[in-house]
Amino acid sequence: MMLAPGETPDFGGAKLILTCGPDLLACLRDDFAHIPWPAHWDLPGGGREGNETASACALRELHEEFGLRLPPDRLEGAFVFPNTSGGRASIFFTGRITRHEIAAIRFGDEGQCWQMMEIGAYVAHPRAVPHFRRRVAQCLGMEGPQGSAEAPQTG
Repeated sequence: MMLAPGETPDFGGAKLILTCGPDLLACLRDDFAHIPWPAHWDLPGGGREGNETASACALRELHEEFGLRLPPDRLEGAFVFPNTSGGRASIFFTGRITRHEIAAIRFGDEGQCWQMMEIGAYVAHPRAVPHFRRRVAQCLGMEGPQGSAEAPQTG
């Protein structure tokens, strides 16, 4: 469900789908057994701290993970999804980054690596977080006629 301007649902975390042309910013999660989805391709973002807004949460995490600072007006769309483990909702934002911003990325200490990955490759990637694959397809309008992403889905 797309968020209406000014709407602030209760949420536990926020993610960013940041694109540059046909690619999106993705990071490979650490390969530790104690974390969810070890060694899977993830998106920038993470858990809410205190009473921060969803956009503040997503943009703080972007800075911590990639060293990038974007203003909130660079976020183009906001979508609410139920938490897969039954907790509070997750908010996914779409936005665009420039080649100059990509060149300025300074990867933090969480994750193994990052890359600009072709959007279709992420949606079909067997090691992308499964429910994020579907959400990326939904948020970017890659829905097929039956309402499911056109790429094969699992999980």
